[in-house]
Order: sequence, then structure tokens, then C-alpha cells
Amino acid sequence: MAKLELRHLNKTYTPKVIPVKDLSLDVDDGEFLTLLGPSGCGKSTTLRMIAGLEQPTRGDVVINGEVVTSKAPGDRNIAMVFQSYALYPHMTVYDNLASGLRLRKMPSEEIRRRIAEVSGFLGLDSLMDRKPGQLSGGQRQRVALGRALVRQPAVFLLDEPLSNLDALLREQVRAELKSIFESMQTPVVYVTHDQTEAMTLSSKVAVLNDGYLQQLDPPRRIYTHPANRFVAGFIGSPQMNLFDLQCDGRTAILGNARIPLPSSITPPPTVTLGIRPEHVELVSSEVNGRGHSVQGKVVLVENLGMSDLVSIRIRGTDHTTLRALIPSDRPWRQETLTLSLPAEHLHWFDAETGDRLYSEPLSLPPERPQERKEVR
Repeated sequence: MAKLELRHLNKTYTPKVIPVKDLSLDVDDGEFLTLLGPSGCGKSTTLRMIAGLEQPTRGDVVINGEVVTSKAPGDRNIAMVFQSYALYPHMTVYDNLASGLRLRKMPSEEIRRRIAEVSGFLGLDSLMDRKPGQLSGGQRQRVALGRALVRQPAVFLLDEPLSNLDALLREQVRAELKSIFESMQTPVVYVTHDQTEAMTLSSKVAVLNDGYLQQLDPPRRIYTHPANRFVAGFIGSPQMNLFDLQCDGRTAILGNARIPLPSSITPPPTVTLGIRPEHVELVSSEVNGRGHSVQGKVVLVENLGMSDLVSIRIRGTDHTTLRALIPSDRPWRQETLTLSLPAEHLHWFDAETGDRLYSEPLSLPPERPQERKEVR
């Protein structure tokens, strides 16, 4: 069993530059944790502290119950895959895979056995005599991953490994990564600013901003129940609609519409209302809306293929715009639209602190048992 623990990690460069602030989290055996956030949020610094490439100002890194904060990177039993692949250009694929094991004085027979198993797993058998300059970007990424796998580390660290790939290849390699790590029972920490990677690969996502942990939850929970306004606006594409609204009694005022507050909320003077564009529904004469309706004039249409992203200027406001994803096969080409905001998809946040005000219990479907193949 392997486990990674971060205990109150802090990294301070100057009094005004503190990229990581009191970060605590655990990554258990077989979990895939993604550190997600905008540039400068502290995710790469955190990864470097786990690897031993940076020393924390305060706090500890614990692997399998052992505090490794003061240990050198080579003594931590971790393997890291870099954004730039970091392959030796003068070495063949085989020698790149073997380099770390040779430094550890491992017997040649054991090196061959490990490389044979991993190369077959990654589809590298036909590339063993090539050098990195003769490989595609996806092939090089698999070699970099293979070099980490042969180590059989206690923890895997991946620093934006797909950012140098084009969109189509990134999708392919992302699927390969998911398959590989689902078959293993080792903690994985993955750094990215790409929320698609985070949502598709992870068993848990840690959303960071300005050095602070904003939310640590399974991807679905983060999507359906964002902990605060920042997470709500950062997760999801297109971005969630967010409105700062005045309250009148137990209703929030959005243009000409009055939207009742949930019964669990004590009415504040102002509140932030959120709803994702994919949850906004088009109301027609044939289909009544399931929620609170707003009307507005169409000001922008963006064709996304399977759907249109339609922006309307809400009636009764000066500049407030609501965006809705409407299936491309729905007839809607009017200048004025009526859109429905289903109550079950509304998110309410404190207008001052940004914290979530209302949350329903989330019922997650049971996870399917996954067949795991151990990479030796």
C-alpha cells in the first residue's frame, strides 16, 4: 500500500510572493489526484516540493508514513514525467528507459525484464533502437512515461505532460494515460491548467487559486457542487453564468424576473446566482420551461457544431448577458428568446465572500470495479 500526505505545506519566496499557503491533502493507494488551477496558483511549486526539487518553508511531505521533507529527490522513491519529456537525445529508446535503473546499479537481467514488460504495455517494442529525434511527440511522451514506470516508484508525479502535443494527439495520449494508471495501484499527482484533462483523468481534483486549496473532491462533485464562486467560474466550458443580484425578501431580482431563494438560505441584501449554459433551456410555445423564465434579445451566436452558444441581453437590465447552449437541430432563430432556468441547476453564492450558500446532497452512482493489472 502506498500513500502520499502533504501536511500544512507552505512556500514563501518573499513576503509578497507566497505561491503555496498551508496546503494539506492525502493521495491514497491507486488514487489519481490532479492539481488544477490558473497560472501562478501554486500547483507546479507543490509538485516540485513533493519531488524534492523545492524545499517547503513550512510543512512536511510524507510518503508511506515516512517524512521525506529533508531527503534528496533520488532518495524519495518517486518518478516524475516532465512537460518537456527530458529524454537523452543521444540515447536510444532502450537506453533512455534503462538510464535510471543503471544509475541504481540494478542487474542487467532485471533491467531487461522491466523494460520488456513496460515497452509491451506502452507499445514501444518496435521503437527500441530509435533515438528521440526519430520519434513523434506522442511516442516521446510514452517513452518518458515508460522511464517512470520501470522505476516502480511509490508515487508518480506528472507535470503538464500533454501541453506540448496538438489537440488530436493530446486526446489520444490522455486516453492512454487513463488506461495505464487505472491498471496500477500507485498514487499519482498530475499538474495541469486544462480542466478537460483534470475532469477525465482524475479520481480527485484539487482546485487551487492564489496558493490556497479551494476545493478537493471527485470531478463530478466539483462540477455539480462548486465550493465557491471561483471554482464555479473556473470549472466548465463554456463558463458558468454568474450574476450579482439584489434581493427583495426571499427573491432575487434578475431583470424582470423574480427568482425565489432556496428555503435554507437566510435572505442577504445581495447574492450571486450561477447557472451553466448547458442547463439553460429554450422555452417555446410547445414546451413550457421547467424553471424561472427570462426574456432577452439575441446579441451573439457562436456555432460549436453540435450546439449553438447563444448570448441574450436580459430584458430589464442594461448590459447583463445570459449564455445558453442550444442544440443545433432546435429551431430558435428569433431575435428575442425566452429561456428557462431550472431550479435544480441554480447555484447560490455569498456575494461578498464567494462561498457557496446552498447545497443539495449529491447521490453519486456506484463505481464499477475496475480490473487492475499490476506493472512490475
